[in-house]
Amino acid sequence: MRFETNLLPGTLIKRYKRFFADVELEDGRLVTAHCPNTGAMTGCADPGSRVYLSEHNNPNRKLKFTWEIVINSQGDWIGVNTHKANILVEEAILAGKIDTFAGYDSLKREVKYGQERSRIDLFLQGADQLDCYVEVKSVTLKQDGIGYFPDAVTERGQKHLRELVSIAQAGHRSVLFFCVQHTGINEVCVAEHIDPAYAQLCREARQQGVEVIAWRAAIDPENIYLNQSLPVNL
Repeated sequence: MRFETNLLPGTLIKRYKRFFADVELEDGRLVTAHCPNTGAMTGCADPGSRVYLSEHNNPNRKLKFTWEIVINSQGDWIGVNTHKANILVEEAILAGKIDTFAGYDSLKREVKYGQERSRIDLFLQGADQLDCYVEVKSVTLKQDGIGYFPDAVTERGQKHLRELVSIAQAGHRSVLFFCVQHTGINEVCVAEHIDPAYAQLCREARQQGVEVIAWRAAIDPENIYLNQSLPVNL
């Protein structure tokens, strides 16, 4: 995926109230940017970090800027915009990069499903293929080179796992896809030390037929795209 506009570099002053980030741009302007990430953002929001913002001229937007990328103290590039995760996975599937989805020729977004009134991120269909439900999760928490999900307790994530299990039990393909927007992560684990209930559900889900995969993104100020399969340790 190519960013729609040239990203503006700057320095993070602070992130606050989850959705706001104060940034000093390289030209000296002090701006407030939208932070499209509801998670804890541990290790991704340290004051003084180099960041990149997209700029928008939509008069209906409250904030003109959106925080897209941060570079941490180890030099890792991190995509903080969780809304990009679904787009990255969709692009990789449509481009034929992910072998496990070969043979599917129809892709729909946000399809209603399940007993708990959920919406699946991506729904795939193809001739002679089982219907495939793909739930995408963005991973940015890194500890000792390992990526962890979630970075905060997630009842919504637990709900999604229950829905994925029900889909697998009904005889369809059910996939939990960890989209790793962090160039320093080489393996993905569930964060039992943060959300033990999610970790237990995730292990049970895989035992009951839910496929769990992870891919890492390449990131720079012009592009972000999935290019590397990673191991998942539950």
